[in-house]
Amino acid sequence: MALSEEEIERYARHIVLHGVGGPGQQKIRAARILVVGAGGLGSPLIQYLAAAGVGELGIVDDDIVSLSNLQRQVLHGTPDIGQSKVASARNAIARLNPHVRVAAHGFRMTAANARELVRAYDIVADGSDNFDTRYLVSDACFYERKPLVMGAVGAYDGSLTVLRPFENARNGEPNPTYRCLFPERPPAGAVAACSEAGVLGALTGVVGSMMALEVLREIAGFGESLVGRLLLMDTRAMRFETVAYGWDPDNPLSGKAAAKQDALS
Repeated sequence: MALSEEEIERYARHIVLHGVGGPGQQKIRAARILVVGAGGLGSPLIQYLAAAGVGELGIVDDDIVSLSNLQRQVLHGTPDIGQSKVASARNAIARLNPHVRVAAHGFRMTAANARELVRAYDIVADGSDNFDTRYLVSDACFYERKPLVMGAVGAYDGSLTVLRPFENARNGEPNPTYRCLFPERPPAGAVAACSEAGVLGALTGVVGSMMALEVLREIAGFGESLVGRLLLMDTRAMRFETVAYGWDPDNPLSGKAAAKQDALS
């Protein structure tokens, strides 16, 4: 379906952009994206994907908006306190771009529902704040063969990568999984939660916006993907670096000795 006159004006800066253009904007409009988490990372991620005209945004979050969220979770405002984050996100998207369909999944992602959720979308973007969810989402995306954009933040630092482990790299080996990068969950208590260590509010805006950029890159195909590369940022020194990583033959998903079973671990 051709873009309407209103859509042509709305997305004019994409349509004239080399590497996106009209065909790229058509792909963006047709895309179905699942965002895990409507918090610090999910806020800018959801806003920029909605502004870009993504056809459907699925949002998974079982939390409600609290006052302490508002220092960084800019998708929500003071009047939204006490409301579910997915409802608040739906309202914000409607104000921003009425062309975007929203599927609000106001529950926690679990091993019982992860694969079914992931299966319904083209690309997944994980902005969750805990390792259990990250491993769950990355495993589900591996089994369902879905690209995954994954971001994370600490107090002053952030990271970003893209996972397509169902495809091969240029050297013929499989692309790495999340478990190639981080084989095991850190011990309980080894990484302080945001409520304990704090987090610089603007940092979540930077990383979440970059996650949106990577999702749009996956859709439209411009530039060089972060597959096999981990972008690290330290805002105290304003230092950015990219570290290459590869397939681990011992990883439990696609490694040489991986069990041939179709289940989440």
